[in-house]
Amino acid sequence: MWTKANTDTVQHFRLNRLWSNWRGDLTGGLTAAVVALPLALAFAVASGVEPKAGLYTAIVAGIVAAIFGGSPVQITGPTGAMAVVLVGIVAKYGIEKVWIAGVMAGIIQVALGIAKLGRLVKFIPYPVTAGFTNGIAVIIFCGQLNNFFGLQLPRSEHFLPGLWESATHIEGANLASVGLAMVVIVTKLLWPRINTTIPGSLVGLVLATAVASFFHLHVPTIGSIPQSLPIPQGIPHWNDFTLLRELINPALALAALGSIESLLSAVVADGMTVSEKHNSDRELIGQGLANIVVPFFGGIPATGAIARTAVNVRAGGKTRLSGVTHGVALAIIVLALAPLAAQIPLAALAGILMVVSLRMIEWEAIGLLMRATYSDFAVMILTWLVTICFDLVLAVEVGLIAAGALFIKRMSDLSLVKIPETEVFPPGVPLELSKQIAVYRVDGPVFFGAAERFVTFLRDEPEVKYLILRLRFVPNMDTTGLVALEDIYHDLKRHDCRLILTGLQPEVQQLLERSGILAKIGLSNCFETTTEAIYTLTPEIEESSKPVAIKPEPRELVTLKED
Repeated sequence: MWTKANTDTVQHFRLNRLWSNWRGDLTGGLTAAVVALPLALAFAVASGVEPKAGLYTAIVAGIVAAIFGGSPVQITGPTGAMAVVLVGIVAKYGIEKVWIAGVMAGIIQVALGIAKLGRLVKFIPYPVTAGFTNGIAVIIFCGQLNNFFGLQLPRSEHFLPGLWESATHIEGANLASVGLAMVVIVTKLLWPRINTTIPGSLVGLVLATAVASFFHLHVPTIGSIPQSLPIPQGIPHWNDFTLLRELINPALALAALGSIESLLSAVVADGMTVSEKHNSDRELIGQGLANIVVPFFGGIPATGAIARTAVNVRAGGKTRLSGVTHGVALAIIVLALAPLAAQIPLAALAGILMVVSLRMIEWEAIGLLMRATYSDFAVMILTWLVTICFDLVLAVEVGLIAAGALFIKRMSDLSLVKIPETEVFPPGVPLELSKQIAVYRVDGPVFFGAAERFVTFLRDEPEVKYLILRLRFVPNMDTTGLVALEDIYHDLKRHDCRLILTGLQPEVQQLLERSGILAKIGLSNCFETTTEAIYTLTPEIEESSKPVAIKPEPRELVTLKED
């Protein structure tokens, strides 16, 4: 069935758009491919599968996701976060079961995209995104220290132990590796002053490889890679429904992690480029299709890769052509250039990634959050630290919880505003009565943190006998708000204080009626305007001085005047 998503994909591949930035896309894709080559091999090994599976994943998933995904610059392939999940699945079920779980995860991702759930990532607060991005940058930079110093140490699953391992073996540094890395770093930084057409990363990579080969430097290199392309194959046991039920939990974990990491990578990419922004729902569909297809080529589940996407953007990639180029370039390297690519020093790649990681750090965001609010800055630092010390997905979860708690606190603080007497009391109200009335304006649907504040207020001002809540700007109320309002009513009643509501919106009034709270408060304590309520509480005022007001029916509070 041809859908709107298919039409949009065709539109995005119109030649006038596809080739509008062909030089930048080609260099971006080529650079990302060179960077992705050792990462694909390393993450495959970390996942417990053969190295070629990582390459096949980067090729097939990279091309499929680039064509059907929702981000024009996303680079897809095996990642470190996914490797942590996959290694447990491989150990328990084996590689064949990983293929089945990968297909199931892809189907789940496609379903999430069709259900329009991808847009939820847009609600991730800026401090969380900034903290996540900065944490990734630190991990990338420190993760390249071994290659920078030429240390051939086993890859650590965790950041801090790996950093400590590198620090304790620094005396074994290979000066040749350090020199090659510095050649790439200096070239990448200075080359744009000479030429902006060819990216400095490519120039530095070629230069470092040439120097290492010419002087026969003994430095760690990428090493040999398989010289064959992925071939479609079947997946055994795919129709074993007992096995499918057993793999549903691993598939859900892969789908959740892949979706979060891919969407966060797309969000980060949006912040690094001024080109077309990503479509979250279509990105989920594209990533899902990639994970459905790649197991048939012997690959493993993939996600959008922040580091490789950043390399693509920094090298000039702006359209989907860069992602396709990345996959095709990897295929060419595997097919024809394996011996040559095998000579690339790992230190050269370390130099590229170190510069990229430093540029990924959002220095402006750090300064802005420090100047704005300490609470947002604290959320960013918390997310940053959790990303570094624990896990990427956990960092986002912790950041969202912290940001949500701060948001609720702020909304609770801002939603209740005490109105000065001079603004609400009409002429003629006795001074003694005005001291017995307190008026609060409630803004927005969130005021469930207010009950305790009212109790404290009444304790400090015991002469108040009437509390008026102006609810005109409360469009709706959830269960928590209902419970809070009932708590306020009971607390005020214990203090011999009368609760009065004004400006009830029809939806809120009906909700209060259905819950039974309005019956407790009493319709006699509900008024259309605050002025009407105050006049009702002021028997001393002459009848003739009262305004003519038509009291609405209990369920008909539709036409409301401004207080």
